[in-house]
Amino acid sequence: MPGTFRFHTLSDLHSYYGLPGPEHPMISLIDYSKVKYPDDTENLKWLQDFYMFALKRNVQAKFNYGQQPYDFDSGVLSFFAPQQLMHVQIKPNVEVNQTGWLLLVHPDLLWNTPLAAQIKNYQFFQYKVNEALFLSEKEEAVIAEIFQKIEKEYQSNMDRFSQSLIINQLEYLLIYADRFYNRQFLTRKITNHQILDKLEVLLQEHFAEDKLIEKGIPTVQQVADELNISANYLSTLLKVLTGQSTQQFIHDKLIEKAKEMLSSTELSVSQIAYSLGFEHSQSFSKLFKAKTALTPIEFRQAFN
Repeated sequence: MPGTFRFHTLSDLHSYYGLPGPEHPMISLIDYSKVKYPDDTENLKWLQDFYMFALKRNVQAKFNYGQQPYDFDSGVLSFFAPQQLMHVQIKPNVEVNQTGWLLLVHPDLLWNTPLAAQIKNYQFFQYKVNEALFLSEKEEAVIAEIFQKIEKEYQSNMDRFSQSLIINQLEYLLIYADRFYNRQFLTRKITNHQILDKLEVLLQEHFAEDKLIEKGIPTVQQVADELNISANYLSTLLKVLTGQSTQQFIHDKLIEKAKEMLSSTELSVSQIAYSLGFEHSQSFSKLFKAKTALTPIEFRQAFN
């Protein structure tokens, strides 16, 4: 089997799954219970030139999006943008009743509509490491109803209103998904706070081991990479939990360390700035004042 497949059209994916061709060349709703992978396939990597919305249940396989696996095995809605790498490890010789839907949308369907640009702003399409969306039964019913409305529309006689009606349903789908993702960030407190705890420890290690002198202040991307999540995911999580961006969070921890050094050591402001990874003490002083409304010297004087 080839290392990585490339599905250029909706028909390519239909054919690979052993399904009849799509009824519409640019949009298709697939009943996931009818999907059959080739018998000799246990590992499949692929890229596709279209969007996919996947609602899957009872799937005996492990799915990866980019580098990391999904953290739910069933009852999830996943989002895939064109040209993003996917990898599935299929469990051999397992009989299951997999159910769900795959909605395929070619970007050409969105051409000359506001959604063509707007869809790129939804972060669940931007995550390098994707967390699938867990749905309650009520939420799942909402998504399934939208899927079915889209299918009904493209199966009817197409007219000048058809594209607008389908686009409207896709917009509803994205808005509901955005709402449900926000709920997930708020309700999955244990997992989210574990990430926050790991972030705290990670920054403490950077400050304690003089890594700042060697490598400078860690960037948002570096921190996200060390946590094995995407920068976008980390930013969204922190915004929900703390109201801060990742960079603001890093800077706040940096200022805490600076306050500790200003109040408990005899190091000069320049020495402290250097030890915290700043090339120029002026940059340190500017950030410190922006965060505290005091210069480093004014802060130190308050302890004398």
